[in-house]
Amino acid sequence: MFQLPKTCFIGLALTACATPASASEMFASDSQWMLGDWGGTRSELLAKGYDFTLGYTGEMGSNLHGGFDHDRTARYSDQFTFGSHLDLEKILGWNDTEFQLTLTERHGDNISNDRINDPRVGGFTSAQEVWGRGETWRLTQLWVKQKYFDGALDVKFGRFGEGEDFNSFPCDFQNLAFCGSQVGNWVGGIWYNWPVSQWALRVRYNLTDALYAQVGVYEQNPSNLESGNGFKLSGSGTQGAILPVELVWSPQVNGLKGEYRAGYYYSNAKAHDVLDDSNGQPAALSGAAYRSRSSKHGMWLGAQQQVTSLASDQSRGLSLFANATLHDKKTNAIDNYVQAGLVYKGPFDARAKDDIGFALARVHVNPAYRKNARLANQAAGLDDYDNPGFLPVQDTEYSAELYYGIHLADWLTVRPNLQYIRHPGGVSQVDDALIGGLKIQSTF
Repeated sequence: MFQLPKTCFIGLALTACATPASASEMFASDSQWMLGDWGGTRSELLAKGYDFTLGYTGEMGSNLHGGFDHDRTARYSDQFTFGSHLDLEKILGWNDTEFQLTLTERHGDNISNDRINDPRVGGFTSAQEVWGRGETWRLTQLWVKQKYFDGALDVKFGRFGEGEDFNSFPCDFQNLAFCGSQVGNWVGGIWYNWPVSQWALRVRYNLTDALYAQVGVYEQNPSNLESGNGFKLSGSGTQGAILPVELVWSPQVNGLKGEYRAGYYYSNAKAHDVLDDSNGQPAALSGAAYRSRSSKHGMWLGAQQQVTSLASDQSRGLSLFANATLHDKKTNAIDNYVQAGLVYKGPFDARAKDDIGFALARVHVNPAYRKNARLANQAAGLDDYDNPGFLPVQDTEYSAELYYGIHLADWLTVRPNLQYIRHPGGVSQVDDALIGGLKIQSTF
């Protein structure tokens, strides 16, 4: 696949934004597409129910100070997204029916892997959220959605990830702790966020105009995570199912938008205990296999609320957010996570579409998981952190990010950012890290 070099892409975008053009032309700043309206063809296709998109996300990270390896460098990772959304009511006459097909391709490197985190245990958050789940092509979405009873009931079936509907959250920050569905970041072995997909069914019912409940059934199949299975459609390797339920309330508070989520997930697939063997003894000492548990579960809470606005433009103003997750202490390395932050849109009259974001997060390791690492070192007769065979003991990791989003065009936003990680990977022996980042989001 043809791809512009990263520096060429940025330079071209900046040059194009300074060039006056009508919204239908290529590189027009008020067009939602960099390549324009294709001479009006795109608008004609949209009117007929056909919407084709090509998106690009690129992220750079550089270890400015601290971390596991002080040798400074920079890493770049990115993702291309190819999407087709069809309004089947317009195309085929199927009432309130939509179809979505999305392919993604990721590649690059992540500064967190060997510069920020101790490679012996890795980390929890990631300075470049777009990196992960393999440098490969994937079938990320393949679903049909239909509404019934005047839109009250919404049913979606096909291949997609849990975070698309459950525990959903925007992804404007570059650090993974502030981007997307957080449950999938802390139980990633069973909850598969974008770009991984699996067979799934999601049913949503609108209780009121501002309140809906939803339930899902998702195939739990670890083979879907493998790089060579990006287009796998068979169910071979399925171990069970994960069932999330969620209540979502979207009120208007003083005329300002908000969204509040509360949910629970349950997996009926077998899971391994993080500490004990089948006899209730520490497996790290007994040498026996870790005990098999019959299920895994957890819950989440999320809130987003705009709290101020300008009389001249209600989209500008301050919004606050917070998210928290709780997980099964018997089977999961992370037992809880909390995060909070703010975003201010339109900070200056001359930059009405720019935004500023700041957030803090805490990731806490399950004490049983921590105890297992200590016992593993005891069994191996190791107590020196610098010994290559030593298993670092993980506790709590703290993350912070500050970004400024520069809205260069309706099709291009660039967000330089600074990230601070205290105890990367939850390992106290690793120096606190300062990371410089740059996130590019564009639609062709």
